Amino acid sequence: MGSGPLSSDQARLDALRQEFEHEASFSQVFVVLTVGATLIASLGLLANSPGVVIGAMVVAPWILPLQAMAFEILQGRLPMFLRALRTLMLGVVVCVLLAMAVGHLVALPSFGSEVINRTSPNLLDLGVALVAGAVAMYAKLRKDAISALAGLAIAVALVPPMCVVGILLSSSLWVQAYGALLLFITNLLGIMVGAMGTLGTLEKVYRSRLFHSRLGLTSLALTALLVIPLGSSFYRLLQRSRQESKAQLLEVAIEKQLRSNTITLGSDPAIDLVGLSIDWKQNPPLIRARVRVTDPSLPTSRQVADVQSFVNRSQAPLRFRLVVQRTAVDLVGPETAPNPPELEVLPPPSQPPLPEAQTSDDQPDGD
Repeated sequence: MGSGPLSSDQARLDALRQEFEHEASFSQVFVVLTVGATLIASLGLLANSPGVVIGAMVVAPWILPLQAMAFEILQGRLPMFLRALRTLMLGVVVCVLLAMAVGHLVALPSFGSEVINRTSPNLLDLGVALVAGAVAMYAKLRKDAISALAGLAIAVALVPPMCVVGILLSSSLWVQAYGALLLFITNLLGIMVGAMGTLGTLEKVYRSRLFHSRLGLTSLALTALLVIPLGSSFYRLLQRSRQESKAQLLEVAIEKQLRSNTITLGSDPAIDLVGLSIDWKQNPPLIRARVRVTDPSLPTSRQVADVQSFVNRSQAPLRFRLVVQRTAVDLVGPETAPNPPELEVLPPPSQPPLPEAQTSDDQPDGD
């Protein structure tokens, strides 16, 4: 009787092993899904369509051999690991070649955000990949969580970054292609390490092998090395975010100053400030104020210079250059006599009553 649970666990692990062996094979289904996902992703990336790219993520089958690689690492079966790795790499080659062909055929002069956003991975991408790999393996081991796999395929994509690599290589953009390749490697190692962690945590038989496998330790070491380029990219992201936040606050403060009654653009009824933008790429930063005027001679150069001096004094030591883009507005309409007071729609504002003067009767008696 005591061998019952062991036999049950062994049978479950044997079934799991057979599943991974099947998913590690380079089959017709794998090729067809890879080609389909590559074409969908490449066209979606070139069209800058997030919805189409998401569809390609769901179709892509690459997470299957990647999970098999994590399983075989803990199994210690090098031939099966190499078989799964070969399947994945063949898929990568097919993907890059197809994406390069699509890029050559379309030959866009520039690319949208769907391509550019996949060329600068950072630590956040590695964190997402680790969590997604862990949850994907959990869904594999616990069949009642299988519905999460579609969402995981969207959360951590493997095919779109390699499509970006192919598209950028077709345009000889080597540096940007390296960034997309780094994102693919980040997702690949993150998913594999996360999957190994879940497998070692949930299955006791693999727990002792988690840190005793050479392939496993190599995967952990390579993932740790990714922290260097990804951390540098993450630091630049933080710096840029802080600079943009500071720029937005300064822009709001300057616009309030330009609308203030203490300076010309806000106090002159003939000038209506309708918008403001700051070009931070110039030195000094260029403030472009858009105004509507009823007098084409306003504002004068002297008025603009005074406003610029006022802004520079308030924002010292930072200096700005101010230019005003004015649009003349003609007011057309005949004069009309005012309405009598009893017909006014809005009555004049009421004034608080004045205190009444004290009469002699109201004054206190003297001594």
